[in-house]
Amino acid sequence: MENELLKISDLKVVFQTDEGTVRAVDGLDLTVNEGDTVGVVGESGCGKSVTALSVMRLIPEPPGRIEGGSIIFQGNDLTRVKGSEIRRIRGNQISMIFQEPMTSLNPVFKIGTLISENVRLHMGLSKKDANDRAVELLKLVGIPSPELRAKDYPHHLSGGMRQRVMIAIAISCNPKLLIADEPTTALDVTVQAQILSLIQELKEKVGTSIVFISHNLGIIAEIAEKVVVMYAGRIMEFSNVFDLFENPYHPYTIGLMKSMPVLSNTVHKGKELYVIPGGVPNLAHLPGGCRFSDRCPQSLPVCSKREPSLLEIQPHHTVRCWLFVEKQQRENYEKGCLSRYS
Repeated sequence: MENELLKISDLKVVFQTDEGTVRAVDGLDLTVNEGDTVGVVGESGCGKSVTALSVMRLIPEPPGRIEGGSIIFQGNDLTRVKGSEIRRIRGNQISMIFQEPMTSLNPVFKIGTLISENVRLHMGLSKKDANDRAVELLKLVGIPSPELRAKDYPHHLSGGMRQRVMIAIAISCNPKLLIADEPTTALDVTVQAQILSLIQELKEKVGTSIVFISHNLGIIAEIAEKVVVMYAGRIMEFSNVFDLFENPYHPYTIGLMKSMPVLSNTVHKGKELYVIPGGVPNLAHLPGGCRFSDRCPQSLPVCSKREPSLLEIQPHHTVRCWLFVEKQQRENYEKGCLSRYS
């Protein structure tokens, strides 16, 4: 039986802005078991990074706050633990690889120092042992001449090398959960492949569970075992990676997959890449009903009136869409909603 490592229930995260209350994450449920690699996909502004920052308790307060729900990690609700306790967990049992290493690495400290300070804080090692551990980690993530690179500053390294340093920091204390927030963004495809291979290899060696956030469905197909599709702060579809790519159900998921460029031996001249019409709605002024209804090619009258719940349409495959609600039930909802708004 799989052991739950992280269980997020009905998570709500809001930000107060001049335009009003932005509901960045609105009622999210997600479970990560020990040994899982869970991919999280969706367009920018769908709540992926905010979810990750909520788990790390790094939401800036103000303007943001966790309005409701729970984040249970190894039996503890992270939304309720005190500051000193979350600092003991953060960077130790839960670590995060941030999107842009150049802005995440402190430019005034050497690479070795950036790694060793985390080890000294959480593992209680001496300065010498922590420095040795830093060199060992740099070697583990594939950085050549680690003894020399440990004395470099972040600006001395390439983008791929800095990302490897971020990974070294994230795994320095052998975390139970690693959150990778688009760790291959802005890297060329060769370096992307190396980083993905490195993360998979480290998972096998350390036994870490991974939440991998990405825009790139090709990367998710390669690295993830389960996939969450997010849109406007909601989960639209959840499945194992094989079922999702073989038989996606939600129109948004289908749109994302149709938007992927496909390389083949046959070149279709003049054929444009598919684009989902419109854009992610303003989270301070969300539309009524399904949040994807105004962009959906299969939208029904009820879609703009009432939001559907997540439905399990086959074992371990759920979708939030009126197309999969029983026709009679949908018609009843539709009649009630239309009479209310007429």
